[in-house]
Amino acid sequence: PYSPDLAPSDFHLFLHLKKFLSGQRQRFENDREAEMVVTQWFQSQAADFYDTGIQKLVPQYDKCLNSGGEYVEK
Repeated sequence: PYSPDLAPSDFHLFLHLKKFLSGQRQRFENDREAEMVVTQWFQSQAADFYDTGIQKLVPQYDKCLNSGGEYVEK
């Protein structure tokens, strides 16, 4: 079942990426330029950034599983 608490577009990685891109205040000339900026951002993140995001998934998945997939308040 779908749980809005587990929507990947609003979770750790994409949340931070959206914030980064909104702070750019620029338009990309083409897809390749956007891809290069996003790739550089991914590479600039420290390993603990990714570890933190993965570790945050565990309690969220537990909440969802323990509620039978129903909506879980944060």
